[in-house]
Amino acid sequence: MARSDRLLRLLQAMRQMLPPITASRLADETGVSLRSLYRDIDSLRAAGARIEGERGYGYRLVEDFALPPQTFDRLEIEALVLGLGEVQTLGDPELAAAARSTLAKVAATLPDEREQQMLHAISQVYRPGARYALDVDMGLIRQCCWREETLAIGYRDADGAVTAREIKPLALAYHQNVLAVLAWCCLREDFRIFRADRIADPRPTGKSFRPQRVSLLRDYLEKLNARR
Repeated sequence: MARSDRLLRLLQAMRQMLPPITASRLADETGVSLRSLYRDIDSLRAAGARIEGERGYGYRLVEDFALPPQTFDRLEIEALVLGLGEVQTLGDPELAAAARSTLAKVAATLPDEREQQMLHAISQVYRPGARYALDVDMGLIRQCCWREETLAIGYRDADGAVTAREIKPLALAYHQNVLAVLAWCCLREDFRIFRADRIADPRPTGKSFRPQRVSLLRDYLEKLNARR
């Protein structure tokens, strides 16, 4: 295998594997010796890739400038256009704007031939309107997910009755016709899926649940697996 191909394969492995990634795992994935792997990591760092970690502790790819967008092939460009086009229809203005901005930035870095392929992408997303009609501030909810901060909300059930809740938002779930928030409900002391269109007046409480987030997600996944 040519050295350039080997370096690209190493970068791709570091993008896909969960950090920290041990040198032995990377060596197995790329089919090289540990000695060659250490040299390859040094070469990637010299080329501009920001790789944290060291021998004996594992590695993490933080910033990757060694593989710019112009290396996307035609099918990858089509996937980008399709995926980002779908995001623009999700009904959350903040996220839709981010998708448009991302697509513009990618297009600006492509050479002329690849840019024409992006404009000519055969997979386009056309919808007559936003998929989700929402009055709630999803930007605020998203920020609390990122900050791992508890939210106070009013939640309306199917009969229209509203209860005050305090929740620990873990993730946003995009279903076919419903945008929802996966959270730990402090009132019910259990996991709940809250429909975004039934959430009213979300307010950050200033209380962090950061030390609990990983264990909460692990417990939720274990519950899902137990139901299968």
